[in-house]
Amino acid sequence: MAIDRIAQQEGVVVQNRRCRAATATCRIAGREVILAKPETFMNLSGLAVAALVSEFEADPAKDLLVIYDELDLTLGTIKIRERGSPAGHNGARSITGALGSQEWLRLRIGVGLNLPPEAGGRRPGRDYLLSPMRKADLTVLDEVLDRVATATRRIIEQGPGPAMNEFNRKDRE
Repeated sequence: MAIDRIAQQEGVVVQNRRCRAATATCRIAGREVILAKPETFMNLSGLAVAALVSEFEADPAKDLLVIYDELDLTLGTIKIRERGSPAGHNGARSITGALGSQEWLRLRIGVGLNLPPEAGGRRPGRDYLLSPMRKADLTVLDEVLDRVATATRRIIEQGPGPAMNEFNRKDRE
């Protein structure tokens, strides 16, 4: 959904097939950008990412931004990180394994519930992620997708540091 929002705002359609992904090319902040949505299962998304990195001779630490959902962040939150462990996210684990490194930029979109302590700390899992979203959550998500598109532009224009300073603020949570 995030890639589709960015593509819509940039006036392109993500429909070309390349490296096990649907792709589109556009210019953001004067730079050529490849938007890609892996067509593998999420748990195997590293196959598409590694193939794209290889085909475009990209340096994952400098040229790659992966946008993915994160249950550990509440709905409405986004976090940008330059590196790190997959923290239980199977798609991130696949990418790290395929690239052989944790040195790649990620923009995580919170999709988790803000559960009270009396809920026993039990986190929703796959069933929650695969079920239809409630209308109220879709309204929040619509705003978040615009913020993700803006954050992506900021990363491309100014680099990850300034983008993290702007978008990782605590008052967003």
